[in-house]
Amino acid sequence: MFTGIVQCQAHVVAMKMVEGVKRLVISVNKDYLQHLDLGASIAINGCCLTVVKVESVASDVVGQVHFDVIDETLALTNLGQLEAGHAVNFERSVTFGTELGGHIVSGHIHCVSQVLERIDEQDNCRIHLSLPEKWRDYVLYKGFVSVNGASLTVGELTEQGFWLHLIPETLAITNIGLAQQGTQFNIEVDQQTYTIVQTVQRYMQQNGRV
Repeated sequence: MFTGIVQCQAHVVAMKMVEGVKRLVISVNKDYLQHLDLGASIAINGCCLTVVKVESVASDVVGQVHFDVIDETLALTNLGQLEAGHAVNFERSVTFGTELGGHIVSGHIHCVSQVLERIDEQDNCRIHLSLPEKWRDYVLYKGFVSVNGASLTVGELTEQGFWLHLIPETLAITNIGLAQQGTQFNIEVDQQTYTIVQTVQRYMQQNGRV
């Protein structure tokens, strides 16, 4: 479980095959690796991955974390596009006492979205994202959505998807600030919204109202 508050940007060191599985290796400031055990969960671009190896040298500022990424994850998320040098959003899983500044995020990606348009203004940035029709019922104006693991508020809805309104802090901390037209983002809809919509739709179907 995650909060959707991205802690930092990490960087891809390698995407390589190890014993028939794609191995993702990232580098990150060692401050974010304290008490990190094998088997721990970390959200990389919003996708929950399991730590399989940690490398940290006392004299270095950064350490490396290894993850094994299965074919389905590579196909259904933007992790399959990662190459050495790419920036990724990094968040460790919540612990008791963690401040919930965003919303509950599971790390299970529902779909991939594409940047249709980006408009930079003096104090903020607007980004228009596409959204597959299957998921549009679960993204509501002023509701929550996880974009590359960042908990964000949905702006105006459109026929193609929705708008995001982003402050400089979000652009600086996350890799969303690097987005250009055509960039792909991992999307996780708000689970509470999903559950409510599904429940209402099921009730109406059972009562012949659809």
